[in-house]
Amino acid sequence: MKSKFNPVRTKIELLCYGARVAHLLDKGRKTGAGPAGGRFFLLEDGTCVEIPLQGNFVEKSPFTLVRKGNDWAIRKNNKRFVNAKIVPNPCFYEKQTSKGTPMRKLAILHGKDCLASTVYSKCVYWIGSKQCKFCGIGLEKPGRLDIKNPQELSEVAEEAFREGIAKHVTLTTGTPSSPDKGAVLLAEATKAIKKQVALPVHVQLEPPDDKVFLDELYATGVDTVGVHAECFDGKVRSHVCPMKKNLGVYFEAWKYCVELFGDAQVSSFVIVGLGESDESILKGAEKLAGLGVVPFLLPLHPIAGSALEYARPPSPKRMLKLYEGVCEILRKYGLNPLKNKAGCVKCCACSALNEAFLYGFK
Repeated sequence: MKSKFNPVRTKIELLCYGARVAHLLDKGRKTGAGPAGGRFFLLEDGTCVEIPLQGNFVEKSPFTLVRKGNDWAIRKNNKRFVNAKIVPNPCFYEKQTSKGTPMRKLAILHGKDCLASTVYSKCVYWIGSKQCKFCGIGLEKPGRLDIKNPQELSEVAEEAFREGIAKHVTLTTGTPSSPDKGAVLLAEATKAIKKQVALPVHVQLEPPDDKVFLDELYATGVDTVGVHAECFDGKVRSHVCPMKKNLGVYFEAWKYCVELFGDAQVSSFVIVGLGESDESILKGAEKLAGLGVVPFLLPLHPIAGSALEYARPPSPKRMLKLYEGVCEILRKYGLNPLKNKAGCVKCCACSALNEAFLYGFK
């Protein structure tokens, strides 16, 4: 008999606790920008979740991954919890571009169908230790490409689309010293990809110094934008992400992006577990939703080598309460995250926001 489980609570627990592995398994890349230290799995109902498999906090997880034929069983406190299928590595990981660059160095698969790339893998804030404490983008990795060639990126996108595994694209960037904050590179990459294949594209960057750079992103065919404040607790933000102290420029960017891209097509990460209060999260979420911006709520996932490497994610109980509060806010403002066209909100492997909005909390 197929087991019954609550997809919201199940996903939240796996995101917060991670899982220990009882059998040999590639645990994914250890560090870097975006989701690291885990693998993507499909649960029994098709829910996609990035399960942390590395890190200090995982060692105390009540969950264990046990191989079951070609699939996996997730056990909780040594009792059957839920079955899962690992999202396999795509075939393009073993291929090269026309210039001989391994495609895996240019872009990787996030979730079950999102092609993701960091077009610029450095950040000016890592100079002088002003970087966001949860971020791993500045950690050097052998053979890393610091700048991705747009034409080669388009080749990877075309191959991933042909393979049938890419349905949308996420392009992110570290912050360069230029006033565009990476928008020019993102626009060039988007233009090249759109020329080759009809995939929706999501980009992430901090607010540029001039709105004209946002206009350029829109003109090149970008579908959705992420401008991430991460935290709305002023004291915590000044410590954890010191270069994001001035939220005024974020609000201006959010407003303008919504004008360009529309409601629910603009988002901001809201990370839980940085030391912030619940009140600050809910107040921040309400301000975002009031503008038409999706507050993309997710638990802290400590990244190896980052300043918060040994931090612990928030408790599932806290996350459940916050997801309930944020979903109430989304409904209050008529904002539906499920209508997002591309990127992290659409993928949602690292968050339970979409499941919470879709299924509720009963």
